[in-house]
Amino acid sequence: MGVTDDERGGNAAHRSLAVDTWEELFRAEVTVLRELSGDFPLHGLSFTDYDVLFNIARQPGRRLRLRDLNRHLLLTQPSVSRLVDRLVARGCVTKQSDPGDGRGTIVALTDHGYQAFRRAAVVHAESITRRVGSALTDDELTELARLTRKLRLGDDSPPE
Repeated sequence: MGVTDDERGGNAAHRSLAVDTWEELFRAEVTVLRELSGDFPLHGLSFTDYDVLFNIARQPGRRLRLRDLNRHLLLTQPSVSRLVDRLVARGCVTKQSDPGDGRGTIVALTDHGYQAFRRAAVVHAESITRRVGSALTDDELTELARLTRKLRLGDDSPPE
């Protein structure tokens, strides 16, 4: 069942509901992220370090182009570059020229970086389960995942 044009923005009540819903979603995100980031550093990783390693770990071969990593993070490109350089210095990732495009840079997880990520991930997953999993039922978690995926991908996108 789709949303009509009137419901998308032509209707003041719908617009007000959309804004109120966004505010609730945003405030929930801020609250939960603050609580979850309070568990860091974990195994020497900051919350932001973990986010970088998480995004790389999810990619085939645990590697991805730096510009693609930028798309997954809420940081500016120069901030991501500095963060990656710090992770390189700590032996968590490597950087190399993209063989398919010499202008690009590939960032890859090292074994050390993957192990640090995995150790932190276990504790982080427990924190998420305590904070998010205890607040919602399985059906509510499933519905929230469906709705947030729909928001992320767009109204007409198929599920992942």
